Amino acid sequence: MVATVFSNIAIGLEVLLLFNLMILVHELGHFLAARWRGLVVEKFALWFGKPLWSKTIGGVEYRLGWIPAGGFVAVPQLAPMEALEGKNKGDATLLPPAAPLDKMIVALAGPIFSLLLAFLFACFVWFFGRPVSESERTAVIGYVLPGGPAAKAGLQPGDHLLSVNGHPVTRIQGMGTMSDTVAWNVAISQSARIPIVFQRDGVKKTIEVEPSIQPHEGWGRKHLRQLQLLPAQTPLIAQVAPRSPAAVAGLRTGDFVIAANGSKLWSPLSLVEILKKQPNQPVVLTIHRKLNEDSSQSFLVTLLPQVPLGGQEPRLGIYWDERGSLTLVHPEPFSQLLASVRTIGETLSALLRPHSAIAIEHLSGPLGIMRVYYLLFESPMGWRLALWFSVVLNVNLALLNLLPLPVLDGGHVLLSFIEMILKRPLEHRFLEWIQNGCAALLFGFMLYVSFFDILDLPWARWKKNPTVPSQPLQFAPSSSTSAFSLEKK
Repeated sequence: MVATVFSNIAIGLEVLLLFNLMILVHELGHFLAARWRGLVVEKFALWFGKPLWSKTIGGVEYRLGWIPAGGFVAVPQLAPMEALEGKNKGDATLLPPAAPLDKMIVALAGPIFSLLLAFLFACFVWFFGRPVSESERTAVIGYVLPGGPAAKAGLQPGDHLLSVNGHPVTRIQGMGTMSDTVAWNVAISQSARIPIVFQRDGVKKTIEVEPSIQPHEGWGRKHLRQLQLLPAQTPLIAQVAPRSPAAVAGLRTGDFVIAANGSKLWSPLSLVEILKKQPNQPVVLTIHRKLNEDSSQSFLVTLLPQVPLGGQEPRLGIYWDERGSLTLVHPEPFSQLLASVRTIGETLSALLRPHSAIAIEHLSGPLGIMRVYYLLFESPMGWRLALWFSVVLNVNLALLNLLPLPVLDGGHVLLSFIEMILKRPLEHRFLEWIQNGCAALLFGFMLYVSFFDILDLPWARWKKNPTVPSQPLQFAPSSSTSAFSLEKK
């Protein structure tokens, strides 16, 4: 218990470190550019709101706000930002006006520093590698939910999906770019029935599927269209319950369960179904065990399911690894940056598309981002995943800040460009009105997405994996099993 608490604290500190490093570097770009161009800098703040801590050094107030969402560098010679930055120390109109070019440089420096940080993270990912699970890199179906759209259309485990609604697919789901995934192309489709091309036993076939939307419950995010199927994943044992049939047979962490009763297993859920259909019958499992880097062993094990203490259904006593086997990939830095740009482009395109099911509520704010970081750090090789996610996040921060909207860096560039064309500064009262109005909209947006982020707490424990028992399994001392070797490699 104590170890778990300290582990959670350590993960929380790692999340805060990475999240605030992203903000710090972005704002540092603005700060250094303003100093370089000779502009007055009044404040350098991490987070918004009234300061929890502040200290003035060299005429600049360094502060930590109480609202954990971004930061700012107060440069009064830019457009007025009192709604976000608080009141200026003096009258900004009395300061010498900054040249439009200087304003552009200061505004662009933040996104440039974010991109530089993304490139640095991308180099780390290139060197250390990014873990990719088996289910993230396949378009083969592993499990079809009974009664769902895919089942009604006749799709089966082992079918290799080739295209959805005319778009080629290489994966069913996964992180990163989405245009090559089945889940994304189903979610953004609008027709009642969508064509799907797949391959079964070497034969290419085409069917039409009517995606479903799960009923909306409570105040959470609305569900998207889906086929209700899961990608193929070789069942991998994460843990074996003591005195269980699996333990008595000698199964252990890291063993792969290739088949059951001679039939290939495409998902741990397939074995769960087999046990439900024949609860009191022995099941013959084909196990693949890696002995070392150069050798492995395959063998058969016959197990008789047993009802655990306090349970009702016979079980084998196996806890499955949710991610399955992991492979380290080493993508080049620029390919990571380009993939991140494509991901942002796909998201914005879906948001702006008329009648799109993708809405603002499906985005995440600071709380959602920190939650994702927390979940990544909890997973195997989580720090590698966090490095990769930091690439995506910093590219996201850079590009979204370049949108030509007041308050954002792109808005400052646009206003400076207008000044350059008009050859005179824009009227201070007009700038103050438009900046404060857009700041209010920005806060409203953050509160809106944060509302849905809060509903996702606590830390995704609300998601129940049907292959993982909710309570630890406990078995009586006796168990009837047998095991024998089939072949060795």
